[in-house]
Amino acid sequence: MPIIKSAKKAARQSVKRRENNQQIKKTIRAALKEFRAKPTAENMKKVQSEYDKAVKKGLLKKNTASRRKAKLAVFAKAAGVKNTGAKKAAAKPAAKTTTKATAAKKPAAKTAAKKPAAKTATKATAAKKTTTKKAAK
Repeated sequence: MPIIKSAKKAARQSVKRRENNQQIKKTIRAALKEFRAKPTAENMKKVQSEYDKAVKKGLLKKNTASRRKAKLAVFAKAAGVKNTGAKKAAAKPAAKTTTKATAAKKPAAKTAAKKPAAKTATKATAAKKTTTKKAAK
């Protein structure tokens, strides 16, 4: 058992996180089991949604969820299910565009800041001093 206060808190947090993660995994497994038993577009949408939630909460990586959803799509295609949930919403009609709006979108050109000439002059004088010291020896 941890003795330090921060270690006790970390242990409590890890227990809570583990329970939450297990709950998310259970819901994914349940939705997946339901989809495999009865492959419908609605069940597929539920499973994909659960994968997306897991990614949002940091339980799964984005590519892992994407790979699993692709595998679901293959299974659904073999079962003859059409994926209606994957269609994107129709684009909204464009709002009025004014010249101000287009002008505001263009980024302002940045000019490169020039180094001050004084620094180069000091370097040149320092080089002269070293050469004069060498000449003096």
